[in-house]
Amino acid sequence: MKKFLIAAALGFAAFAAQAQTWPAGKPVTLIVPFPPGGSTDMIARILSVKLPEKLGGTFIVQNTPGAGGTIGAATAKRAPADGSTIFVSSLGPFVIGPHLMKGLPYDPRKDFDYITVAVQAPNVLAVPANSPYRSVKEVLTELQAHPGKMTFASAGVGTSDHLTAELFWQETGTKGNHVPYKGGAPAMQDLLGGQVEATFMNINTGLPNIKAGKLRALAITSAQRSPLMPDVPTMAELGFKGVTVYSWQAIAAPKGLPSDIKAKLFATIKQVLQDPQVAKPLLDLGFEVVANTPDQFTAFQADEFIRWGKVITTGKITAD
Repeated sequence: MKKFLIAAALGFAAFAAQAQTWPAGKPVTLIVPFPPGGSTDMIARILSVKLPEKLGGTFIVQNTPGAGGTIGAATAKRAPADGSTIFVSSLGPFVIGPHLMKGLPYDPRKDFDYITVAVQAPNVLAVPANSPYRSVKEVLTELQAHPGKMTFASAGVGTSDHLTAELFWQETGTKGNHVPYKGGAPAMQDLLGGQVEATFMNINTGLPNIKAGKLRALAITSAQRSPLMPDVPTMAELGFKGVTVYSWQAIAAPKGLPSDIKAKLFATIKQVLQDPQVAKPLLDLGFEVVANTPDQFTAFQADEFIRWGKVITTGKITAD
C-alpha cells in the first residue's frame, strides 16, 4: 500500500510539473482547417503571437484545409491530448459538417475538449446598391409572389450564409434560389455585378462594400443592432426572432486535455481576447469577443449542433 501511495504521489507530481511547464516542452500547433487569409486563420495568428508573450513557448499555425474544415478537424482529433495541438475553427466542423457528410472520422460531441468561443459575428442580408429591394418586407413580397426565383449567393453549400438564408426561408415560409459559389470572393463579385440578387454575408465580409455604398444592408442577424451599422434593423426587430444568427470562431483540443492545461489555456486566451489592443481592432472588423468558459462552450456547441441539424434536415441539404 505504501509503495502504491508513493507511486501515485510521484505520478501526480509529474502531472503537475507538466501543467506548470506547458508549453515550454515542445511547440504547440494551432490547426486551422481552412486556407490562410480567412477569419479563422486571422484569429489563430493573433493567438500564435500573443500566447507566447504570456506563456512562453512557441505556437505555430498549421493550415489543413479541405472538405469544409472536416479534414483539419479529423487531424486535430487524432493528435495527442497533451497540449501540443490546439484546434482553431469556425462553426462548420463543430456543428454543420457532421450533418452534411456521412462517415466523418470524428464526432464533435465526443472527440474534443471545448475551450472557448473566441469571437462571433452576425450576418447581414445585403443586396446590390441598385437593387429594387429596399427592405426585408419587399424581399418577402418577392419571395411570396415568385417562390424559388429570387437568387441568394453563398460561399458554398453548408456555409453560414447558405444556412442563414435557408433558416430565413423556413422561418418565413418562403423559398429562394440558392446559388452556391466556391468561396466568398466569387460570390461577392457576382453580387456586386448584379448576377445574383441577395446574400446573407458575414458582417466583416460585407462591411467594406456596404460602407462604400456598393451594397445595401437590409437587416442584420445579431441580437442587438451593430454599432458598425446602427441604422440597420435586426431580424428580431422585424419580427423574425428565430433568425438571430452568429458565425463564430472557437478553440478546442483533442479529448483528454489535462485539466490544468485546459484551465491555463482558457484563462490566457480570455486575457488575450479581452486586451483592448486586440478587442478593439476585432470589433472594428465586426467581431464581438465572446471568451466564454469551457462549460459554456460545451453547452453552446450542443445547442448549435441541434439547431443547424434541424435546418439542414428540414431543407434536405446535402454536401453533394
